Amino acid sequence: MATTHFLKQRFIFISHPSVGGILLLSCVLLSMLIANSPLAVGFQNLLDQTLGFSLYRFHLNYTVVSWINDGLMAMFFLMAGVEIKRELAEGQLSTVKTAALPVLCAVGGMLVPALIYFLFNYQAKTAIGWGIPMATDIAFAVAILNALKKHIPSSLKVFLTALAIVDDLGAIVVVAVFYTSSIEFIYLLYAGGIFALMLLFNRLHVKNIWFYLVPGIVMWYLVHHSGVHATIAGVLTALAIPVRNKSGVELSANLEKRLTMPVNLLILPLFALANTNISFKSGMLEGLLSPLGGGIVAGLVIGKPIGIMLMAFIAVKTKVGKLPQHINWVHLTGLGLLAGMGFTMSIFISLLSFKAAGMQAAAKFAVLVATIIAALTGYLFLAVYAKTSKRSPLSQ
Repeated sequence: MATTHFLKQRFIFISHPSVGGILLLSCVLLSMLIANSPLAVGFQNLLDQTLGFSLYRFHLNYTVVSWINDGLMAMFFLMAGVEIKRELAEGQLSTVKTAALPVLCAVGGMLVPALIYFLFNYQAKTAIGWGIPMATDIAFAVAILNALKKHIPSSLKVFLTALAIVDDLGAIVVVAVFYTSSIEFIYLLYAGGIFALMLLFNRLHVKNIWFYLVPGIVMWYLVHHSGVHATIAGVLTALAIPVRNKSGVELSANLEKRLTMPVNLLILPLFALANTNISFKSGMLEGLLSPLGGGIVAGLVIGKPIGIMLMAFIAVKTKVGKLPQHINWVHLTGLGLLAGMGFTMSIFISLLSFKAAGMQAAAKFAVLVATIIAALTGYLFLAVYAKTSKRSPLSQ
């Protein structure tokens, strides 16, 4: 009994949302330490190693970093897609009344940063990176809110989650539409056929999850070879999976629970380890003032809160939406600051935007700096407000 209790407590600990954020941050720091040590060359050679096999016209030979970014990250997108599907069906995004404000805030939080970046990089070769400052890293943002949970209303975390889900969906659309270089339509046609088959399974009330996951793997292969980023297959698979079975058991929620630990404790940390190996060189700090670096930092740190607050103000004044219970404008401002933590999706889009290693490193460094600034300002803003407010802190 004692052993069972011990294991249960350890499971609860490692499944806590904050643990994923801490592990992610640890891998960021480890990756940068390796990149600026004698281990840098060996680590890069490891990432460039090819793994896989080929059989006739079927081949799966990719580098380690490609398997992480295109393969494992598809599971992250699958989890994000399941969450989107569930929220659209039954959650915060299921009705116009509850969805209006977080949806509009997410749209504002995507458009304004993209516009700021574009203005910084107008007619420059770096203009293609306008999608980089559009995203919010839910793992880091929720970790910060969890650290403040005794001083903020619980509804603020729910609102941030809904906003981040819409934000993820927007980023996914941006990747699919704007960051695809060339398309092999025959593969895309086959992938469309697989997706149609999964939708048919859904329509026929097929509830066995493997009738969706196995075709989803095939669709991933076809999408990857079509030229569209393969991670999109994860989202499409999620959208085809039924929310509940005939007995009312939540299929999508159960799948999300099973994915949460491997994604948060393995996949995202591996992504951070493989993609934040930034080698610090002279001029990098000055690069933050370049159109590329300045556009990313200004877009995330300034554009995110402005876009979110502006759309919230318009929505509330026009009565299209209303602030959730216990959330005031100060809370929403702090949330807007935290939304500037772009990290995972911002780095992901950086890799798709630029092929040159130097530009990728500059973009990743700018994302990292912006994420740190957003985390500190958002945390301090909400913490100071909680201490100085005359009202009792709301935790429920």
